Amino acid sequence: MAETELTLRPLESSHLSAAVALDHLCLGGWWGEQSYRNELDRDSSDLIGLFAHPTTQSLASDSLAPPDLLGLGCQWLILDEAHIILLMVHPHYRSQGLGLRVLLGLLTQAHQRGAACATLEVRASNAIARQLYGKLGFQGVGQRPHYYQNPDEDALILWCRGLQRPAFGQQLRAWQAASQQRLGQGGWHLPTPEFGTPPLAGGITHPKYLAVACPAPKHPRRIK
Repeated sequence: MAETELTLRPLESSHLSAAVALDHLCLGGWWGEQSYRNELDRDSSDLIGLFAHPTTQSLASDSLAPPDLLGLGCQWLILDEAHIILLMVHPHYRSQGLGLRVLLGLLTQAHQRGAACATLEVRASNAIARQLYGKLGFQGVGQRPHYYQNPDEDALILWCRGLQRPAFGQQLRAWQAASQQRLGQGGWHLPTPEFGTPPLAGGITHPKYLAVACPAPKHPRRIK
């Protein structure tokens, strides 16, 4: 397969239609355009996307098509907690390590913004996702009965703590190095340093990430 370059970066308003389309594919239209726009405007929200760019095309070409949005993640910074509320990957590109890269980007943002811990929910039957989260230090602390619909299922509540410990930053770099290797084996190329590499690689220039985290309203979470 032809090598494809990936970038992981904050979503902008020009990406809203692609985000909604991916949401329809992965979650059946859980969020509409206004919901995603609200996340862009909320200082306490991190909304990031994984974009694909065929490297065989000239970046200088005026006819270059917009990059394809392959994955998306969103989290809220509430006090010293990162609440991961969305994580999705295009159905055609799953099981290739892309979801892991988005999740690592969210954890890195949480680490850089001062969060002490991260939390998410996952279907009790989703063994693959549970295994992934376990490898990244998430542990079960409880469950929410009948949290999911179609089909009805309980959600497991997972937490990852110690994000501000020096060892966690070192572990993030190790995870990202392993992720980089796996992506390369699959024909993906993710330049380094890139968004989401701890510590700050030249600083995050998007203005919203310079803001102080503040509480956000409660909202249902969907992890795909």
